[in-house]
Amino acid sequence: MCKGMEVKICLIGMGNVGTSFLQLLKEKQDYIRVNFNFNCKLVAIFEHDGALINNGGIDLDSVLEDYTNLRKNQYWTSNVKAQDLISTLDIEICIETTPTNPNTGEPALSHIIEALKNNINVISSNKAPFYLQYAKIQNLAEKMNCLVKFEATVASCVPALSIKESLIGNTISRIRAILNGTNNYILSRMTAEGVSFSVALKEAQELGYAETDPTLDINGYDAAGKLVILSNELLGWSKSIEDVKIKGITKITPHALELAKLDGYVIKHLAIAEDNNLTVEPRLVKRDSPLNIQGTLNLIELQTKYAGSIILIGKGAGGFEAASAILNDLINIVKKRRGF
Repeated sequence: MCKGMEVKICLIGMGNVGTSFLQLLKEKQDYIRVNFNFNCKLVAIFEHDGALINNGGIDLDSVLEDYTNLRKNQYWTSNVKAQDLISTLDIEICIETTPTNPNTGEPALSHIIEALKNNINVISSNKAPFYLQYAKIQNLAEKMNCLVKFEATVASCVPALSIKESLIGNTISRIRAILNGTNNYILSRMTAEGVSFSVALKEAQELGYAETDPTLDINGYDAAGKLVILSNELLGWSKSIEDVKIKGITKITPHALELAKLDGYVIKHLAIAEDNNLTVEPRLVKRDSPLNIQGTLNLIELQTKYAGSIILIGKGAGGFEAASAILNDLINIVKKRRGF
């Protein structure tokens, strides 16, 4: 690879994650150039109502200086869609960070498919396309000889998916995980203080840990989607969210938690992949178990054939956390594509 090689990219979606990624890219650009011998040139930023496109490269400083006025930029074009223009861009990597419909995976799914059809590598922070259409995406990527990376979809910056590269000489037989920080916070508060579910949920919302509409979290759908992605990537399965037995946390009472505590247990919302089955539900966990983590942390326990239990713990959400996972995916794609 030539020193200072240019890698052209586009970004779809400039919300919290997308903006955090651009800020991180700006901060790390010298590091990337010195350590990996390439420069990223951002040629397009797509939003729901238009796009900022400049084949000569978009100045990160000007965009980040006042990203709320993106539409006043001289290169802004209104009423254009990413899906229609991806094929016209001379780019190597498409980064997808838009909000996604959990039932259809759109518009992210269409963006990903369109990019792959045009021989463009993809990085995504969207879960839904991968827990709904994992096989379709992977088959198309293989057919087009493209790379698809989506580390940020599960536990954000925790290397839950990329650890696969470090375990190729091993065999993973089971996954047990806590994959939703909102639920873990609620159960932690109910256990510690004896408060009701509704009080703990309201507190989580006030602190920004839970969405205004927390349905996907508290009913187990979010964790189920992440479990599908984990099992497909790490266990080599080909599942969708329809294959998951899902139970949320809304019926857990302080009384149930107190009874568990008296017997030396806590109740945790676990996501389990074992014996070709996927389950997300509240389970009794011994108080001294590594699974008994507090607050909003995520945990992934991998049972391996030759190394026993391997546990990853960390923050499972956040703009810069997801952005760091995206940047890691970007560097890895360039390394693989450029052979260094």
